[in-house]
Amino acid sequence: MRRSLLVALGFGLWSLLASPFGFANGIFQSVSGDVRAAVGTAAPTSVAKDQRVVPGTTVTTGPGAQTILRFDDGHVVVLNENTEFRVTQYSFDNSRPQGDNIAMQLLKGAMRSVSGVIGSRSRQSFALVAPQATIGIRGTDFMIALVNPAYLSVLQGAIGVSNAAGSAAFAAGATATVASATTLAVAISAAALPAAVASSFSSMSSVAVGAAGAGAGGAGGAGSATGAAAGGITGGMIAAGAAIVGVAAAAASSDGTSTPGATTTTTTTTTTTTTK
Repeated sequence: MRRSLLVALGFGLWSLLASPFGFANGIFQSVSGDVRAAVGTAAPTSVAKDQRVVPGTTVTTGPGAQTILRFDDGHVVVLNENTEFRVTQYSFDNSRPQGDNIAMQLLKGAMRSVSGVIGSRSRQSFALVAPQATIGIRGTDFMIALVNPAYLSVLQGAIGVSNAAGSAAFAAGATATVASATTLAVAISAAALPAAVASSFSSMSSVAVGAAGAGAGGAGGAGSATGAAAGGITGGMIAAGAAIVGVAAAAASSDGTSTPGATTTTTTTTTTTTTK
């Protein structure tokens, strides 16, 4: 009977670890106001500080709310009020750079993204998909707000913004806008930002999140080695724009010395995205 009990306990522990719900790919580092989350098709429920985040999680914030998500590699996402955001894929193992993968979606609202280890060593493995474009990074701290059009502000590093019209690269200090999925992103002055967007950017930029490229384990004991084992949705299931992730990453990873606001256009080609 003792042996049967040990076997049962061992199987139960294995099942927990094998399930994506048993892994903490990230946590809600802070929660202010009405913040809700749902995994897959489950009904959204209120979240609390230190609650875990796994691939397939959709997070929504209500009026006046804000939350900070910190992932195993140190990547930080700040979600402003009235925002809907999804973690499509996340995979990280500090000893296996080839398994790095971050795919996220901003469905509405505003967010800030601060790179961690993956953004420093595997920048081609990051993609943020918005309705107007797909964004790639290079060791980056940037913000985006969707008010149709989308507005972007680069605080550190560089980003590549790609859609059906091509790609544009923006360096630190740049402010940009992209009107639609068929219009190239262009630089604008910070003074041209709508008041609501400027307010969102000011609120999010004031959040202390630590330096880009922060070390693993920033998710409060989440366990960096478990990240790569979680499943999640395949790259092919990412909404419109997934096919040009490679173009976005190529633009973002350029080692050129672009001045803030400078853009570089390329012809968009079909790129096969391989899930890592």
